[in-house]
Amino acid sequence: MTTPIPTDTARLRAAVDFVKEQDTSALLALLLPGVDALEQRALADRCRFSHAAVLVFPDSADALREQLARCGLDADTEARPSVVVRERLAARHGRSPAELDVRILHPGVPGPQGERRSVEVFALTVPAGSVLASIADHERVRQHEAHLAFEVERPDPLVLHGMRAILARHGAAADGGGYNPHEDGTVFYFTAPADSKAGYGRVELYAPGDHRDVLAAHLDEHRMRQPAETLLRLMTGAWTTQALAAFAQLRAPDAMDTGTGTPADTLAAAVGAQPEHLARLLRYLAMLDVVTEGRDGFRLTTLGALLRADAVGSMRPLALLYGGPFYRSFGALEHTVRTGEVAFEHVYGENHFDHFARDPELAELFDRSMAASSRLFEPLATHPVVTAAAGTGGAGTGGDAAAGTVRTVVDVAGGNGELLARLLTAHPRLRGVLLERPHAVEAARRALDAAGCGARCTYRVGDFADVPSGGDVYVLSRILHDWDDERCREILRHCARAMHEDADLLIVERVLPADGTPSLATAWDLHMMCNVGGRERRADHYARLLADAGLALVGHAPLPLDGSVLHSRRATV
Repeated sequence: MTTPIPTDTARLRAAVDFVKEQDTSALLALLLPGVDALEQRALADRCRFSHAAVLVFPDSADALREQLARCGLDADTEARPSVVVRERLAARHGRSPAELDVRILHPGVPGPQGERRSVEVFALTVPAGSVLASIADHERVRQHEAHLAFEVERPDPLVLHGMRAILARHGAAADGGGYNPHEDGTVFYFTAPADSKAGYGRVELYAPGDHRDVLAAHLDEHRMRQPAETLLRLMTGAWTTQALAAFAQLRAPDAMDTGTGTPADTLAAAVGAQPEHLARLLRYLAMLDVVTEGRDGFRLTTLGALLRADAVGSMRPLALLYGGPFYRSFGALEHTVRTGEVAFEHVYGENHFDHFARDPELAELFDRSMAASSRLFEPLATHPVVTAAAGTGGAGTGGDAAAGTVRTVVDVAGGNGELLARLLTAHPRLRGVLLERPHAVEAARRALDAAGCGARCTYRVGDFADVPSGGDVYVLSRILHDWDDERCREILRHCARAMHEDADLLIVERVLPADGTPSLATAWDLHMMCNVGGRERRADHYARLLADAGLALVGHAPLPLDGSVLHSRRATV
């Protein structure tokens, strides 16, 4: 005899009754039968049972409201998009997320002591005769999304890592999760232990706020258990690059807002795109948290706002560069790995620097893309070497600047002057010298004048052989990674010859980690190999190059975006 499948209403009513009856501590004991009293107390002190979840399939919004009312729930509870469940359903059933309009509601239910709880209702609208009916049939039987949830109170990374560890020790396995920008909450899903007596196959930890740093480790554990899905996501990374580049090329971010939604057809008219096709692009970008979709249309997230041309630290130039010239050259990565030749030169017939120099628009794009990573420079103004030269405190190895003494910072191949402008703006007593190619010098002159420090800067047109003497602090920012070891030694020797005995050299690069831990430096190492024939290096590698040029590595310190600043001085005999 076949057991009948409960209706959506019956499952919803059962969830309401469950939420009304459960005590947090007792429920944890049912969920984790092997947990000892100490660990149970540690969990109960840091979280509270908050809700049970059920996925229903109404044929319309009105039908959902009637269903809620029949179960004694507020029929007018606000419904928001559910990013996490939509993606899980899409992956499980081989559908595009854009096809699945999954909403999430939290109608309130009182606990046994009157405490605030809810039933979490996921609703996928499935009209009569819809092609989505097979999804509804499958999910009603399997109950993949039914779970019980605990809300973490006062979450921080240490607490979240500790709670995850206790759950894992007692058989709960990572089972996905995500950050929902509509609620500003982070979800950690687990499969319940095999011996659980709680009656639900899945468990959720809900942490208010953005905890995607902890979530990343949780999702890594989940992906390790699903290698085919993980590999498929990795294979489609190029789609993300082009989606971001297309979004930037259309200037769609400039026509959008972070506070008010814009309908897809309105946005399409503003940027000259096809409404349906733009909507599909936007839904993909919503999956990446670049935009969010609401009743009033699409809004930019904080992430997506960085693609606006007028944003502080705009990353639009990087999106255009990575989706343009470097996208093409990366297509020849296999050629570089097989032959040792630079992919960019193989594709374009000339090296990166000559190609960009011949095209003013590309050269400007490259300069702006370098400025887009300017967060890398933020701590440099407070580096002890810089503050000592400026006479504003800090113990530099060359001693503090004497009263009235004007010290000079020399930015070698300083690009558009972004870094030098930061240092001179932060320290009015410093003077600057910028060495660059002719077209870059003019761009830097305009930038430094605009920053109000052009009068304290001298400009030199030339190459590395023309490093001027007389500076107190020399800077090589993101230069050495462009070149092979022999060229790096040559550049460092030019710097060493120009430096007086007490001068300091600061080198800004991404340094490869010695222990193989994940780092942007590892990705950029591949990028440099493919596009300029350069490389990223470990700190000990830089130390050897410096020693060959008569310099000594004094130390290095971290910078944002996985950068580092290496401090060097003339080697003592």
